[in-house]
Amino acid sequence: MLLAMLHWGEILGGLALLLVVLYDLFQSVVLPRPAINKLATVRYLIRGIYWLWRWVGNRMSSVPRRERWLAAYGPVGVLTIFIAWGLALVLAYGLIIDGVRDQLRPVPDSLGTSVYFSATTLVPLSYGDFVPEGVPARLVTISESATGVILAALAITLLFSLYESFQRREELVVTLDAFAGAPPSGVQMLEAAATHGMREELIKTFDDWRQWAAAVLESHLAYPMLVFFRSSHDNEAWLNSFGAVMDAAVLVMSAVEEKSEGPAKLMYRVGNHLVEDLSWYFRRWTPRSDTPVIERFEFDQAWERLQKAGYRCKPADEAWTAFARLRSTYASPINGLARALLIIPAEWIGDRSYLPHRERLPRGRRGRRERS
Repeated sequence: MLLAMLHWGEILGGLALLLVVLYDLFQSVVLPRPAINKLATVRYLIRGIYWLWRWVGNRMSSVPRRERWLAAYGPVGVLTIFIAWGLALVLAYGLIIDGVRDQLRPVPDSLGTSVYFSATTLVPLSYGDFVPEGVPARLVTISESATGVILAALAITLLFSLYESFQRREELVVTLDAFAGAPPSGVQMLEAAATHGMREELIKTFDDWRQWAAAVLESHLAYPMLVFFRSSHDNEAWLNSFGAVMDAAVLVMSAVEEKSEGPAKLMYRVGNHLVEDLSWYFRRWTPRSDTPVIERFEFDQAWERLQKAGYRCKPADEAWTAFARLRSTYASPINGLARALLIIPAEWIGDRSYLPHRERLPRGRRGRRERS
């Protein structure tokens, strides 16, 4: 009687674990949108591994070496997810098989042997050393074999989807270099448009990046692992490029009189939608603040640069008030995510103590930024 209860306990435990894994797999891979309050158990595994990975990378003195290390996490994380699901499925089916061990020939002598048979069935690499004879054992064997095929198909499909989304994301990031520099800057983007007579190109850039933000919103919320895939070129980061375009849009809306204000407003709205949804998913990394993050003297420097570039600028005090209000809606979440991902800082994005930016500060203000 006690042995029968033990077998039923193994079967029920295996079924519970199996349902958890299959539900997690469906929510994370099959469902093409973020689900509210979804289980997503691998989310906690991936974030835990990332903090360890980040801790190691943060202690590397060589920037290129650190970038290579951090860039490897995205692909490694995807493989880790499927390995975790595979191991969980092997254990789940192993428990069920051990519960019906009397229907196998020869009878497995331990749970470890049942797990071994489960692993060779899931892969599948069965050597025929165990043969299911009863109907329940045969159903479990067929079910696990089919699950293994489905898991492999989903892994291949997901990899193709991830790399396709990654390539689409990076196309505009690379092309922004010539316009906004590397690392990118919203101020430099506006300067280049004015200096080289490319005002129409500025409108097109806002339109292109509005579509980019919508595409990233769909892909990165459906598959958050994409956030960890770093840009493949030096001094480039998708988050920095996005922040630079948002800064350029806000500067057009608040500081200068420019015919691209309409496209800039549309870019700003869609970009804010992306920031809000990323903040919802990565809420521990994206603290909210009602400040524009940068200081008034930094804005004044940008205002002077735009005026020298030939823009007709609005009064500085009025422009700063509007700029601070608009930038405060997205600046803190972007900076929080950039710091969590250890992205190389840009002019107004990321680590505010970055030396190249501190060099340009008036001497009396350096200490204040370092403390911030």
